Amino acid sequence: MAQEPRIIKHVDSGNAYFSILWSEIKKAEKYDIVRSVPSISGIFELYFMDDHKKLNLFFLSKAYYGGLKNEIRRCTDTELEKDANRKKILDKYDIYYRWVPSDSYADLTDILYFFSCTYFPNNKKHDHSGRYIDIFVEEKNTGKLVDV
Repeated sequence: MAQEPRIIKHVDSGNAYFSILWSEIKKAEKYDIVRSVPSISGIFELYFMDDHKKLNLFFLSKAYYGGLKNEIRRCTDTELEKDANRKKILDKYDIYYRWVPSDSYADLTDILYFFSCTYFPNNKKHDHSGRYIDIFVEEKNTGKLVDV
């Protein structure tokens, strides 16, 4: 049986160490999202499958007040998406998603900061919470997605 998605945090000498066990990656289908994604806070990633059958990360966000279910649903529906660039991707490709829950807004902020610096180093849109000297993240996946 698969383990439940979760975040484990360890703090040592002013540094935060997060272990993230992601949900299984799934194809974005609105009724499946409504049935299987919880309405709780967390972080999610969206991928598109290119013509070479490779998954490409194109969006990363935290969901807090609206919850994961509402945010993933909104961000994977061409009728609800407002960003023109993401809308083009939604129109052209099959979309996949994965998520992990957390009820700590500050932890979500720190993890999103880490991912933004790692995945999009030239586009620093997110700040950290200011609680730690350094932030480290280890990712664990269910399924066959490989993090590089």
